[in-house]
Parts: sequence; structure tokens; C-alpha cells
Amino acid sequence: MLHLKFVMTSCVVHREAESQLSSDTDLEDPDGKNAKARKAKKGRKVLGDKAKGGGGGRVPGLGWVNGHHQENGMENMTLFEVVKMGKSATQSVVDDWIEAYKHDRDVALLDLINFFIQCSGCKGAVSGEMFRHMQNSEIIRKMTEEFDEEQCDDSGDYPLTLSGPQWKKFRISFCDFIAVLVRQCQYSIIYDEYMMDTVISLLTGLSDSQVRAFRHTSTLAAMKLMTALVNVALNLSINMDNTQRQYEAERNKVIAKRANDRLELLLQKRKELQENQDEIENMMNAIFKGVFVHRYRDAIAEIRAICIEEIGVWMKLYSDAFLNDSYLKYVGWTMHDKSMLWRSYLQAIKLLTLVLQSSDEVLTAEDCESVYHLVYSAHRPIAVSAGEFLFKKLFSHRGPEEEGLPRRGRQSLNGSLIKTTVFFFLESELHEHGAYLVDSLWECASELLKDWESMISLLLDEPMPGEEALTDRQETALVEIMLCAVRQACECHPPVGRGTGKRVLTAKEKKTQLDDRTRITEMFAVALPLLLAKYCVDIDKVTNLLQIPKYFDLDIYTTGRLEKHLDALLRQIWEVVDKHTDTEVLEACSTTYHYLCNEEFTIFNRVDIARSQLLDELVDKFNRLLEDFLQEGEEPDDDDAYQVLSTLKKISAFHNAHDLSKWDLFTSNYRLLNTGLQNGDMPEQIVIHAMQCTHYIIMWHLAKVSDGGSLKGDMVTLRKQMRAFSLMCQRYLNSINTAVKEQAFTILCDLLLIFSHQIMSSGREQLEPLVYTPDASLQAELLNFILDQVFIDQDDDNNSTDDEASKIEALHKRRNLLAAYCKLIIYNVVEINTGADIFKQYMRYYNDYGDIIKETMSKTRQIDKIQCAKTLILSLQKLFNEMLSELGFNFDRSSSAFCGIKELARRFSLTFGLDQLKTREAIAMLHKDGIEFAFKEPSPQGEGSPPLNLAFLDILSEFSSKLIRQDKRTVHMYLERFMTFQMALQREDCWLPLISYRNSLQTGGDDDTMSVISGISSRGSTIRSKKSKPAAASKRKLPEEENSCSSSDAVWMNREQNVQTPVMIHSPHLTSTVLRDPKKMRPEDSFTAAYTMPAEQHQPVPTQQQPHHHHQARQHRRGSGLMEDDEEPIVEDVMMSSEDRLEDINEGMDFDTMDIDLPASKNRRERTELKPDYFDPSSIMDDSVLNVSMY
Repeated sequence: MLHLKFVMTSCVVHREAESQLSSDTDLEDPDGKNAKARKAKKGRKVLGDKAKGGGGGRVPGLGWVNGHHQENGMENMTLFEVVKMGKSATQSVVDDWIEAYKHDRDVALLDLINFFIQCSGCKGAVSGEMFRHMQNSEIIRKMTEEFDEEQCDDSGDYPLTLSGPQWKKFRISFCDFIAVLVRQCQYSIIYDEYMMDTVISLLTGLSDSQVRAFRHTSTLAAMKLMTALVNVALNLSINMDNTQRQYEAERNKVIAKRANDRLELLLQKRKELQENQDEIENMMNAIFKGVFVHRYRDAIAEIRAICIEEIGVWMKLYSDAFLNDSYLKYVGWTMHDKSMLWRSYLQAIKLLTLVLQSSDEVLTAEDCESVYHLVYSAHRPIAVSAGEFLFKKLFSHRGPEEEGLPRRGRQSLNGSLIKTTVFFFLESELHEHGAYLVDSLWECASELLKDWESMISLLLDEPMPGEEALTDRQETALVEIMLCAVRQACECHPPVGRGTGKRVLTAKEKKTQLDDRTRITEMFAVALPLLLAKYCVDIDKVTNLLQIPKYFDLDIYTTGRLEKHLDALLRQIWEVVDKHTDTEVLEACSTTYHYLCNEEFTIFNRVDIARSQLLDELVDKFNRLLEDFLQEGEEPDDDDAYQVLSTLKKISAFHNAHDLSKWDLFTSNYRLLNTGLQNGDMPEQIVIHAMQCTHYIIMWHLAKVSDGGSLKGDMVTLRKQMRAFSLMCQRYLNSINTAVKEQAFTILCDLLLIFSHQIMSSGREQLEPLVYTPDASLQAELLNFILDQVFIDQDDDNNSTDDEASKIEALHKRRNLLAAYCKLIIYNVVEINTGADIFKQYMRYYNDYGDIIKETMSKTRQIDKIQCAKTLILSLQKLFNEMLSELGFNFDRSSSAFCGIKELARRFSLTFGLDQLKTREAIAMLHKDGIEFAFKEPSPQGEGSPPLNLAFLDILSEFSSKLIRQDKRTVHMYLERFMTFQMALQREDCWLPLISYRNSLQTGGDDDTMSVISGISSRGSTIRSKKSKPAAASKRKLPEEENSCSSSDAVWMNREQNVQTPVMIHSPHLTSTVLRDPKKMRPEDSFTAAYTMPAEQHQPVPTQQQPHHHHQARQHRRGSGLMEDDEEPIVEDVMMSSEDRLEDINEGMDFDTMDIDLPASKNRRERTELKPDYFDPSSIMDDSVLNVSMY
């Protein structure tokens, strides 16, 4: 982070020595006796005669010399630097400034003005001459020019946006300085009609600036100034009330005891207080109308957030003045700001909660509903605030009929509130987000949500006469809320997707967690068997109920003598397994057994016996059914198939979490799969679950072998079973059933990844016999499956007639299949060059799979840069050959097919990044393969005609900008090996690809700092070309691993050239990243940048000879409409209009926006060349992304 150094320009205003000032400070006038003692005419003030003279020194002891704070007679630092020091210096610096202001208010105000300018990050300063003769608008215009031309930091950072603890403290100190300044001046100086008028006028003007730094800093200062004035107004209001009471008390005395002089003093004091109150109100109105009304809808969300945060503070401090419709409307409008920062939403919700507490009738039902849905927000502070609002609205009101109700149970007050929670949950229609609702209410309604006794009573007890029973849907919702409350109490962290993860609990929180877990165990150990018995056939309820035991403290079964309830639970689980075939329910049963079968607890033997009995029965039943099902000569009926399938599903569900190796299920499952291949009439679900069960068998066998606890022959058995099963799955890849093929493909990818060469890592060399490398035929079949089943258009999908949800689910499935194959490429299980058929689909299927393909390219580049580059060029060659097969060799280079390949090449080029040294050899190899491909096939028209693939050089030119200077010459020399003398003289259209490619290798030969985006001219390559300075020439050596070519093909490069690599210029910090609009590229940029050479290297080829269709092709690719997230951002410093970004807020509002009167920066690019920034670093995936979840 470039450190900003601010220098306060010494004040040029000089004055003669004056007499010693009075030692009285502004704080010594609490009653306002000296208020308005020093009136002056409003408007721009000029310096007095003494300010025009020579000497600039202050009298001793004032603490300021030439605008610098002075301590112990030494000049130390500027006002800005003192404030940056922190809170400890704020009080003293304000006191010194007040003394300086009393001594010479013009000089002190000039210091304060420059303080605000410097806090904005501007290196300019307001001089005394400017202060005397220029209006505020002229001063701000001058500072704007200084800001643009003097600031060397192209990143545009300024103190309020800089990171680090120092600058975070600066923001606090900046706000404190303004608050302390007003507090110290509240009894006299702020009423002199000079100081506050000047400051408010300056801040209002700066808040309208096009420069974000000025606008942001001045808005924060103005809002904090307003808050300080609200405090003053509140104090004045209190003093007026006290004075009025004193006056009334004195006047009500009998005449003999009444003090008339005191009455006159009280009347005079009240009059002065009223005058001060009027002035404060005028100041606040000026700030509110001049700053707040315009900046609360600023284009920058941070500025809008400042305004909304402060108006909330005003409403809390002075609710009588601000808690009304005139100000609440701004909060309401802010709620519709879709891009508002979360803390503004948070402040708005808190304000609405405050309004709700004041009057329940102010907010309409529609107003409340706009807050209700925020309990499901992913941002937890917003959700918690919305939960508090919901709780106060729905749960905090108690009628007289509710008094005297029992504390717990169905008839309790909590029972009624739990019903209300259920009704709200169902009305929101977000039935899969119960955990979010519970988390939102947890801080304000944890006592209600922990009342599991009342919840159980609502589910088990019969309703009282006249009481309406819960419907089935309501009971399902209540079970879900109950489970979520149990989870929240035991885990003590927000649900997935809300929050940053687990945090360290305090001692008090740990104790509460243990107490809650004990209570949950004692309560549900008894109630859970009863609940399972009641809802045994209900899939949703049973699935949720079976998740509760994993939060039990299992010791309590023994210490609490609850073994009989454990037996009842095990019987109910057995009953559930017997009655259900739903996979989700069966997996819940399996998971519950897995948690209860913990050898650390005394209940293990009891649970293990029950589990073994259950599995014995299931396996025996499966073997018996399988014999009948596979009996020769008899065709099994549907009932037999259903029985086999249901039993197999139960075994598979348990095998996922439990080791069933002792039952030897591999033989029966393999037999079932083999029969299905031979007969071809096996039901698909039986095949799918048999594959899944066999996969679990092999995984459990591998786990046992890896632990070293297996017998000597177990590894041989595992190797045979794994290879046999892999061949079986490979054969099922040719099945006519799509679901079966998908299951076979997924399992094959998992097996190949698990049993790859990486199985020997971490000191497991003994597993080398298990390594399984796919042969060429298997790799080809896997690739063909991806091409046939994944890269299909939506209209070609069999589910194209389904609803939108089904289409999304189908896309999610295809993404998982593609990710499974891409993992094989990334982990080097299959050859990297097989990725060519994947990479070539990058543009066509960008919206569906672009993130997966891009991450795969990135990972393969990390494995082998050169091989990755060769794979990229191979993918382009494949597309080029496909185009030739479809269009013939006389194709039009302006066709959409060719332009699409060219655009894909441009995208590939952008993925190599800016560091040309890291990718030097890879780019060189890419050009080598491309040149060889272009001249590989002779012309079908005979001698004199261009080679068949010569147009590929036009595609290859997209990578020329990635070559450094000496490599361009080397590649050009390599190109000339394939060229004849006659080729160099050709100028027909058919030879233009060769001409343009040669030009691209010669262009920029003297400058390696080339634009990443092909076709961008030198104009706009820097923000401020007039002020740009060359980077320091720090030498940079090429790493050894980069110097040594990892490919045998590297010998073609000419290493005899003794040319040093030029220094790379570091890219500047980004102020605002925007990308060039593809639809508004200048024709001369998109044409000449790729097809012309520098003047000193120009070939004698007239520009007008270049065909127009190349121009059209370049324009076509720029207008593809695809988000340019691969492009490198162009640095730009531009203030976007408020109305451009906030149309949804401003719609229907009848107030005007203040006009911006300042000129645009001389070096800024025109706005018509800009488009929104689509470069989103969050789109870059991490290692876990290939597990792929769309949402």
C-alpha cells in the first residue's frame, strides 16, 4: 500500500505581533454570557489589514506557528498529523485551535480548511491569497485540478479508504476532532456567524465534487458536524426547559418573595437560548439540505451508508425533532436500495424497531413485511436485527387474557408464541431455511426457542376442548424448527452460509452449551421414541427427528438410568428401517446408529448388538431374494424386483456409514451386475444401487488395507475386486440407460482418482500394487461420455419440457459430471491433452461451465505450463479442423465460426496474465505448434496458393502480445523457415493471415509493456499520461526453473541472442476498474493494433489493401456480449452519476439532484468508453470448487 504523506502548506498570511490575549477560554462561558459578543457580516470574509503584512509568527504560548502545532517551543506537525496521532491529542489540539481562532480567526480558519483538504488526500493547499479573493466554488475547482495533477498515487487511495490499523484509527480521530471542536465551541464561537458559515459552506461545496475523495471525506465531516450540532441543540432544549421551569417557579411566588431582577435575567437567558436554538436549527437545515439530501443517494454505497447511519443517530439522540415522517421517509427509501451497504440496512432496521417501540400503529403491515423477509438474509447482523423487529412485533405484546397461564406446556404462553412462529415460518414459504429463522431469533428469543417441553407437548398431547389442533403441515414445520433450535443450542454457531465459521466460546457460553445439551438429552431421550412412534410413516418428520440423537450426551443414558428409553429408540429405528425405502430416511437411520455405536460409551454393546441383528436380517433377506430373482428359467416379476431393490437400498445406506465386510457382499452384488450386462433387462435402480454398494465395499476394504490391520492376501483380493469392478463400470458406460451410465461414470472417476499414483503419498508406498492407470480406451470412453452427456444444448436435453427447477437440477448434475472428469485432468490421472476437447467448449458453454473450465486451465498450467499451452493450441486446432470440415477450405474469415475461434483464442491469451516471464516458454511453444499446424497441409489448389491451414495464423496472432521482445524475433525467424520467397511477396486477401501474423511479431519490438487486451491503442493506456513517471529499473532475473525448458521441443528457440529481458513496469493500484465497452471500440483501435507495425518496421503494404471483413470480424468478437471477466482491468478514475446507479431508488421521487458544476479531469477518458466492471475476484475458484455446487 502506497503510503500517503501529507504536507500542510504553511500559511502565507502574516500578521504583526498583538497584545497578550485574555486567558479566558471558550469553555468558561457555560451560560452563554459572551454569546454573540463578536458578530460579523455573513458571507465570504476577507483578511484584515494585519493579515496583509509581513510577520507570520504567533504570540508565544498559543501552540501554533505558521499553521503547525507547536509544543515546547518547537514546531512539530500539522493539524492533520496531530489528528492522525489519535484520541490523546484531540482535546489539546482543539483547545490550541480555539486560542488561535480568538487571536486571528482568518488564519485559524485557513488552517481548518486545509485540514479538510488534506484529509481528502489532496496535496494541494489553500493559500491566503485564494482565501481572500476566491469564492468557495473557485477554491474547490482549483483543489480539484491540484488533486488530479499533483497526486502521484494513481491508485486513488485516500485516508478514509486506506487499510491498516493506523488509518482505521484516523477515521475515528477525524470524527472525534469534529465532535470535540463543536463541543468546545458550543457556548460562543459557533454563534459568531463566521466560523460555522465558512465550514458548512466549504463542506457543502466539497460534497458536490466529482472527485470521490473530496465527496466522501466532506460528507463524513458534514454528517459528524450535524451530529455534534444535534447534541448542542439537545442541550439547548434541555436548558430552555430548565430556564422555563425556573421562570415559572419564580413568577408563581408571592409578590413579596418574588425577585424581579431574577425574572429579568431568566427572561434574557431564555431569549438568548432561543436565539442560539434558531441559529443551530439554521445550521442543521443548511447541512441537511445541502449535503444529506443529495448524498444519501450518492453513486458510492459507502457515502450513502454514512448518511443513513447518522440520521439514525439523530433520531436516537433527538427523537422529538427527527423521529417523524419528514426524516423517516429517507430510511424507507433506503430499504429499497439494492446495492446499499449492509450496515445501512442494519441501521434502517434498528430505526424501524425504535419506531415500533414508540408507536405500534405508525408502521403499516406492508412496512413490516419489508423487514420480515430479512430474517432469512445471509448477512447475520441484518438478520438478527430483523429478528429483533419480528420478535417485538409479534411476540412481545401480551393481552390480559394471557396473564396467569402456565410457564411450560401446550397451554402456556410459550405454546401460543411457538404456534405464531410456525405460522410465520409457513407464510414465508421458505421451508428449507428454518435454521436461518432460528438463528435470527436466537439472541432475542432464545428462551422461547429452548422451550422444547412446550414443543413436544404441542406434538404429542391432544388439544384441549375448543383448541384448534395443528395441521400436518404445521407439525412438520414445528419439528423442523425444534431440530434447528436443538442444533443452535448445541453447536453455538450460525448455520452454513451465515457467518465466518466457528468461534471460540467464552466460559459462560460453554457452560450454557453443556447445560442445554444435558437438558436436550434428558428430555428427548424420553420423548423421541414416542415422537418416532407417532410419525413413523412420515418421511419429513422422521428424517428430522432422527437427527436429534447426534446432539445427545450419551453418558446420560447410563448416569440417568435411561437404558429402557434407549431400547425403545432402537426398536423405533428398526421399525422405521422396516417401513421405509426412501434414501434420505434410511441414511438418517444409518447415521443415528453410527453416532450411537461409539466405543467410548458404555451403551456401545447394547447398540452394537441391535445393529448386528438388523444387518443380519437385511443381508439374509437380500441373499434369499437374490437367489429367487436370478434363478434361471424364470422371469422375475415386479414384486420380486421391488423387494430386491428395497433391501439393496437399505444395505447400501448402512454400508455408507458402517463396515459390512464380514457379510461378503461383493460376490452377490457383482453377480447381480454381471447378470444385468448379460441379459440387458435389469431395472436401472437395482443396477445403480448395486454399483453404489459395491463401491462402498471396495472403499471399506481399502480403508482396512491402508490401516495395516488386514491379512496378507487382502491387498491381492482388493486389487482383483477393484479392477473387476472398474471393467464392469466401463462396460456399463455403453448402457442405453442414461442414469446407469452417469452412475458408472461417476464411480469410475472416483476409483481412478483414489487408486491413482497419489495413493502412495504420505508414506504409503506399500499400496503401490493397487495403483490403477486407465488405458487409452478407457480414457477415450470417459471423454466421449462427457462430450455426449455434458456438452449439450438445453433444447437437446430430454428434460427440456420440465419446469425451471428441473432444468436447474439437470444442469447441476451435468456440472458435477464435468467436474469429476476435470479432476482427473488436474490430478494427472488422464493425459493433459485430453483437456483440449473440454477447453474448446469454453466460449460456447461459458454460462454453464465457464468457471469449471477456467479453473481446470489454471490448475493444469500450475502442473505443466508448456503442456497446458500445447493443449490450448490443440483445442483451437480441433475447432479449426471442424470448421474446415463444415465450411470447406474457401471459408469466409468474417464468418461467425471463424470469429468464434478467434475470440476463444483471445480469451485463452488473457488467462496467461501479465507476467510474461512466467509464461515465456509456454507461449513460445504455443506459437511453435501453431506455426507448424498452419503450414502442415499443402494447398488443395496446388502450388502458388496458401497452405490449407494458413488462416490459423490469424488466430495465433492473438497470442503475440504475450511474447517478449527477443522471443518475438525468435518466433519470426522460426516462421520464416516455413515461408518461401514467393510467400513473402504475396499481397492477396488469402495471404493476409500471414501478413498480419508477421506484423504482430514485429509490432512492439522495442516495448515489452504491451496491452493485455488485443486491439487497444496506446491512448488510454495510462490514467495520467502527462504526469506518469517511469518505474524504477529494478533488475529481475529469470528463475532457473523458467530458464530450463521442460519440453524437448524447446531446442528450437534461439538461445544465442544475448538480449536482456526488459524491466516489467508494475501496474498501478486500482482506483476504479472498468473495462472497455466491446460495442464502443474505436474502429482504428480494433483494426490497426493487430494488423499494422511501427513506422520504422512498416512493410510497403497500403493500409487500404487490408480487407474490410477483418474489421468486421474484430468488431463481431468484441460484441459477443460475454462478460469480460478474463480481461485485465483498465485503471480509470471516474465519478459515476448518482442517477445512473440508483434509478430504482429515485423512481417516483419528486426532488431534484444538485448539478455538478466542476469540470471533468483533463486526463479522464470519455464516459462513453466505459462500461460496468465485471471483473469479480470472487469468481476465482479455490481447490474445493471442483466438488461443484451451483448455489
